[in-house]
Formats: sequence, C-alpha cells, structure tokens
Amino acid sequence: MKYRADISLLFVAFVWGATFVVVQNAIAFLPPLLFNGVRFAMASILLWIWVFIFERKPLDKQLIRAGFILGIWLCLGYALQTVGLLYTTSSKAGFITGLNVVLVPLFAFIILKQKPSLNAVIGSVLAACGLYFLTVSGDMSMNKGDLFVFLCAVAFALHIVSTSIYATKFSAVLLTTVQVQTVSIVCFICSYLFEDWSVIPLSTFLKFDVWIALLITALFATTIAFFIQTHFQQYTSPTRVALIFALEPVFAALTAYIWNDERLQQAALFGAALILLGMIFSELPQHIWQRKKSARLS
Repeated sequence: MKYRADISLLFVAFVWGATFVVVQNAIAFLPPLLFNGVRFAMASILLWIWVFIFERKPLDKQLIRAGFILGIWLCLGYALQTVGLLYTTSSKAGFITGLNVVLVPLFAFIILKQKPSLNAVIGSVLAACGLYFLTVSGDMSMNKGDLFVFLCAVAFALHIVSTSIYATKFSAVLLTTVQVQTVSIVCFICSYLFEDWSVIPLSTFLKFDVWIALLITALFATTIAFFIQTHFQQYTSPTRVALIFALEPVFAALTAYIWNDERLQQAALFGAALILLGMIFSELPQHIWQRKKSARLS
C-alpha cells in the first residue's frame, strides 16, 4: 500500500504540474481568487453528487471541523500566494512555495512528534536546493511579496501535516468534499472583497478556453487530486508527501516544454536532477547509515 500511495501522490504532482499552463492561461481572463472560487465550487458539486449517490454517510461536527481546518489552510495558501505574486516574480514564488518540502518535516516533528529519518532530511534539503536551481534565475533580494509567499508555504505545509492527522479518522470523500467546499466559499468572499468584478467583460464567461480550464482543474486538479491526497496520505508520512509534491514544478516545466516549447536552462535541468536525487535519497534504507556508523565504531 505504501508504494501504491507514492505512485498515486506522484500522479497528483503530475496533474498539478501539467495543469499549471492551463491555469496560467485562464487567469489571464479571470481574477485568480474568482477563478479558484469557481473551480472549487464546480469540484464541490461533483463531490456532493458522489456523496449523495454512493457515500450516504452522515456529516458530524468533528468531520465538518476537520474539513473546515483543511480548507482554511488550503485557501490561505492559494490566497497568500496570489497576493505575493503582485509584488514578486513567479520564479521566486515557485521556489519559496516549494520550501514546504523543508517545513513539513519540521511541523511534523513539532505537531505529530514524528522524527524524520536522516535520509528524509537530506532528501528534503536536496529537493529544496533543486527547487532553487529550477525556479530562480536572478535577483534573490527579499521583498514583502516574498514574505506573503513564504506564509503561503507555511499554510501548504500545515495543510499536508493536518491531512495526516485527519485522513485516518474520517471518510476521504466526505473530508475532501467539506474542505473543497470551504475553499470555494472563502475564495468567493475574498474575491468579492479584494477583486474588481466590474472590469471582467461578460464575453470572458463565453470563452471556450476558460471553461475548458475550469473543467480540467475542477475534475482532475481538484476533485480527483485532493481525494487521492486525502485517501492515500494515511499510508505514508507527511515528509514523503512533501518530497513527492516537490516534483510538481518539474512536471510543470516538462509540460511547458511539450506544449509551449519552453526550453529549460542548464541550471533548471540541474535543479530537476537534484529534486529527483532527493527523492531517491529519501528511499535509501536507513540501516545503511547504521552499518556505516557501526563500521566506524569497530
């Protein structure tokens, strides 16, 4: 089940990376918070239909509370990232967001008392270094946008850790449904407060590309992806989840190369290799280090 979980979560990283270009094209027409509000609303409708037809389990207060907490962390991540992108570059935002690969083991240790293995720590550091080379090529001075994006990374890391807490306690479908519904409602409220809907032409809602982007992200990048994460994260550690999700920008770069013919620079290729090396390193048996330690002592 462990390897099935890893493969399934790897598929989630692939979907998120592959749909990055689709989302980027769509938010050229719709404000980001409104786009996410519609996307998560469509996903919640699909999930509620599934619940009413197949699940037929009652919603209790504990489940609603757990789904609400997950939804708030998830929504905070998207909202803070969106605000941060107003003041910083997308490359820096990509790197700083990816730092949750280092934050997750820290929060897992503090909250869950899960001490990460040496392999996982080294793998996380290698992945973080890889994210730097993959996404950053220029000025690394800090500004307020970078702070917002760092807080976004904190929110995403806490979402992963919180999912590990609740995934084993509740139905994955119901938990996913409540958290997706929460994100939708909060995104709509924030969009109404902070985005100007009056500047959106009515023709935007008639664009084929916008609806295709909404349908693809609602079905694959939201409904299926968050269900897989919620269901399979109970079979693995939050640190491994963060490492697997670090491959998202790698898949995004590959998709951009295939569809938009965007060429990766040598530094970016080196970064992708480091992320993969971090993944492989985290898979090495822990007893290797114990043997080496024993050999030195003897």
